[in-house]
Amino acid sequence: MTLSRKTPPPNPDAFPTVQLFLLAIVRLAEPIALTSIFPYAWALIKRFQIGSEDDASFYAGLLISAFSLAEALMGMYWGGLSDRVGRKPVLLLGCVGTMFSMIMVGFAQNIWVALLGRIFGGLLNGNIGVIQTMVGELVTKPEHEPRAFSIMPFVWSVGTIVGPMIGGLFADPHESYPHLVPKGSLFDRFPYLLPNLICAGMLLVSIVLGYLLLEETHPDMQPRVLLPDDTFVSENTPLLETSDAMKRPAVDLRDENYGTVRSRDAGEWAAAAAAKDPEKQPPSIFCKRIMAVILALSIFTYHSMTFDHLLPIFFEDPRSPPARSLSALATATTTTLGAPFYSPGGLGLSLQAVGFLMAVQGAIALFMQAVVFPVMAERVGVYRLFVLIAFFHPVVYVIMPGLLYVPDSWLYPAIYFCLAVRNLFSILLYPLLLILIKEATPSSAVLGRVNGLAASAGAACRMVAPPVAGYLYAIGKKMDCTALAWYGSTLVAVIGAVQCFSVKRVREERGEEGDVEEVVE
Repeated sequence: MTLSRKTPPPNPDAFPTVQLFLLAIVRLAEPIALTSIFPYAWALIKRFQIGSEDDASFYAGLLISAFSLAEALMGMYWGGLSDRVGRKPVLLLGCVGTMFSMIMVGFAQNIWVALLGRIFGGLLNGNIGVIQTMVGELVTKPEHEPRAFSIMPFVWSVGTIVGPMIGGLFADPHESYPHLVPKGSLFDRFPYLLPNLICAGMLLVSIVLGYLLLEETHPDMQPRVLLPDDTFVSENTPLLETSDAMKRPAVDLRDENYGTVRSRDAGEWAAAAAAKDPEKQPPSIFCKRIMAVILALSIFTYHSMTFDHLLPIFFEDPRSPPARSLSALATATTTTLGAPFYSPGGLGLSLQAVGFLMAVQGAIALFMQAVVFPVMAERVGVYRLFVLIAFFHPVVYVIMPGLLYVPDSWLYPAIYFCLAVRNLFSILLYPLLLILIKEATPSSAVLGRVNGLAASAGAACRMVAPPVAGYLYAIGKKMDCTALAWYGSTLVAVIGAVQCFSVKRVREERGEEGDVEEVVE
């Protein structure tokens, strides 16, 4: 008789390259699907003929935020469910929901069907929190955290390159490629179906790969004992581990991971909860330290989402005639508001140009994530870099309205400069917040719930941001002050710059005599 033997786990001190790569493949299809709507959301609303054309930006914001509204309502539920049934089933279910959501939006003939599709996808999607939890469980060494937590934002950046490019190039194909898509064909009757079908196909591939190759990361769902290759086995070898099977101390102060979220195993908390020991119940996630980081994440998510929503609208909105702009600018300097507040219309770019520019933005974000972030996180430090970026973030929104007064010959270089500044701040800030959330979590037993709460808070802000920004843009357009929406985002970023100082980073370090000390940064 021989025992079947599972493949031993990889070296815990090694970087989990393979599983993070597989997780990234599953993750990649989602940002492609979610960002592909950005270039054509404004045009889609105008096709539905809801309200006046000036209000299209507001309704486009409602359409985009419907997904986040449903996601916010269900984020904590999916995070808690992943703590009970595992991360992988919840992750794959979220991908399935997003796939069907894309198909519904593609076939929508009115705004209500499109809204229903977006809401359906959001209700089934808890992937943001689950993926953050899986990364936290795959990474066991603190020195690997900056590299590991930068991978998912890196993948998001790749998705933001491909997604808007798909949306911009394949939306309304009859208008863009009349020789390939004849009038009366399927994609002429449903002009926004093609980009959604392409994204749904990518999601299907990620679901299949995730189901076949991705491993479960939940601590309680891992094999407890893996026999070494040289272990002698016979008929008398027990099939289940006994109390003496794992001779290890409860705490090893020599372990450099001591004091991190792995300091208490999830199984210990579960056993304590089953025994209803009040002194060993899982810790509360609603503590001051966690709430401060989640609040910082929420503020950042809000003003970052306003940028993503306003950017294609601002680019596509017709540009005011130069003569009118210059004469009105001269008049505005004599008014109470002054010239900085006179900002009529947008840049008047085509849908294809907007898709290309948003793909360029994704490429810039990719460079920031892959090259700039690891270097700055290592040299400046996670907490100090977080404070520095949050403090100067309002600059991103202040410079955007200035594009209206850039000469045509310099317009594209100026756009690239603004996109570079924006991505320097936003792309670096997100992984820093993920690291701070993991460090603030007292136990891996509640890591799923903490990330679920963070995902719900972020989704709530993504829900509110587009309609508010769109409403401010609609009001500003009527006042010849489209910069009003950008200045509203500036105000929120200023609040975030002040709030960042309330986030405290507490680390446990081993002293010279082996005692554990808390160090507050």
